[in-house]
Amino acid sequence: MLKDFKPVLGILLRFIIIYLVLLFAYQFYLNSFKAGGLDPFSRIIAEQVRYFQNSAGYPTQLYNDIPKEQVWFYVKSDYATRMVEGCNAISVMILFVSFVFAFYKGVKTFAFVLIGLILLYIMNLVRIIGLNIVMTDHKQYGKISHDYIFPAVIYGCVVLLWLIWIKFFALKNEDS
Repeated sequence: MLKDFKPVLGILLRFIIIYLVLLFAYQFYLNSFKAGGLDPFSRIIAEQVRYFQNSAGYPTQLYNDIPKEQVWFYVKSDYATRMVEGCNAISVMILFVSFVFAFYKGVKTFAFVLIGLILLYIMNLVRIIGLNIVMTDHKQYGKISHDYIFPAVIYGCVVLLWLIWIKFFALKNEDS
């Protein structure tokens, strides 16, 4: 009977191991930058958001709040939003990578993960820019945008990538 569940248990075990290893590595990374404010990866994202918003006509400056480990976006003479570690989408990327590698299919797994991570990174930049624009120009929609619309965009992108991986790569017969 356990023999019937062996493939599913193998996938589940791979997912859990990969997820935990990446999660602990990320936590180690975060702990190493605790005294310096926002971690470097999140800071890079904030700088890129600032660049794109300035290019799009939304004058933006960044203000560091080192003790609280955050960066404030000062957009059009107003503190629109703040960037904290959770805004960098790494936790979402870890979930994505763990799932895809749980259904490992050789070299194409690495290629798909790389393309997926790039897409998720871009989607996260768009998400933060969109939220800043909403909070600057349409503040009344800020809560629904932050809590529902923009998370749906990033998580929807992850689910779509997972479906593509399963449908076109993971479950595809190797001999066809």
